[in-house]
Amino acid sequence: MNAPPTFESFLLFEGEKKITKEQDTKVPNAAIFTINKEDHTLGNMIRQQLLKDPNVLFAGYKNPHPLEHKVILRIQTTSDYTPQDALMNAITDLISELSLFEERFKECLRDKQEGND
Repeated sequence: MNAPPTFESFLLFEGEKKITKEQDTKVPNAAIFTINKEDHTLGNMIRQQLLKDPNVLFAGYKNPHPLEHKVILRIQTTSDYTPQDALMNAITDLISELSLFEERFKECLRDKQEGND
């Protein structure tokens, strides 16, 4: 088969960065972030979180090719808010939401195991 080895889908090579930023020259106050070793799962979660922010004018992502394990995320914000700030806030909010989800899941699991449902 021509598929690359599976470990290449999640291990960063030496010198490879997890996230790189490139300024978008076509659109004002926009940036393109490349997130290596990720797929649609993370790309869509971050995009959805970004779209909840009223200062984000555009947020979209694409996976260039199924055999390339990277997500290209494009963010455009209002003039008083940088795309990098928007991404950092979205990731922080996402971590908080997932922590809350984990707590509630564990609580329900304990209740179920104790027979208190």
